[in-house]
Amino acid sequence: MCRPLGFYPPQNMTRSDIVEELAGRFGQLTHQDAEFAVKAILDAMNDALVRGQRIEIRGFGSFSVNHHAPRMGRNPRNGESVAIPQRRVPHFKPGKALREAVDSATPEQPAPAPGA
Repeated sequence: MCRPLGFYPPQNMTRSDIVEELAGRFGQLTHQDAEFAVKAILDAMNDALVRGQRIEIRGFGSFSVNHHAPRMGRNPRNGESVAIPQRRVPHFKPGKALREAVDSATPEQPAPAPGA
């Protein structure tokens, strides 16, 4: 089901939703072709991040890998010291155009009631 542009229900968008959106916008693409295209793009991005490369999509944002050095932490239950190993985690930084588009399209949230 293809949603009209400008209609954003309050739910998460899944990979299947992206495939449907792509197939709906480009009539010459079959659902299977759209699924293959989405899979190919996401696989290429995944492979680049695993290799430690940075991905930059102008107007959308950039994906990079942040490195967390090893450190000593504490077990909150017993206070015992625990060694936390080095980690690499993916990071997304939205571009200016995306930040502005989201900010201008986000409806104002009502203020919470006092005492709530």
